[in-house]
Amino acid sequence: MSDGKSDTGDWVYSDTVKDHFLNPRNFLMGDESKFDYDAVGLVGNPICGDQMKMYIKVKDGKIFDLRWKTYGCASAIASTSALSELAKGKTLDEALQISAKDIDNYLGNLPKHKFHCSILGHDALRDAINNYRSNKK
Repeated sequence: MSDGKSDTGDWVYSDTVKDHFLNPRNFLMGDESKFDYDAVGLVGNPICGDQMKMYIKVKDGKIFDLRWKTYGCASAIASTSALSELAKGKTLDEALQISAKDIDNYLGNLPKHKFHCSILGHDALRDAINNYRSNKK
């Protein structure tokens, strides 16, 4: 089922997941030096081999903008796209409160065996926020 289809060939993802996978929001295309970011987070998931980088721009204590790159499956891409939409405009602490379940609900539920993919973006965002905070000291 790694291609998003069940054993019967049916698409197992919601239309929202499909939309965020095919049209990812805030995905960083090309060279990251072209995005004026304040901090970056990098995480990997040994369960599925996905890796993600999250770049954040902070203004007045809020996530003004963010971009991301990933080597991941449809669930990881859709989840991070959704997270990027949910996190924009939030304070750093508010963004950290966005849970994997919030992302899953926003997307209309991932298949149970793909729920772990919703955690990857959150971990990358947490790493970027921690990086930002440690550089501001």
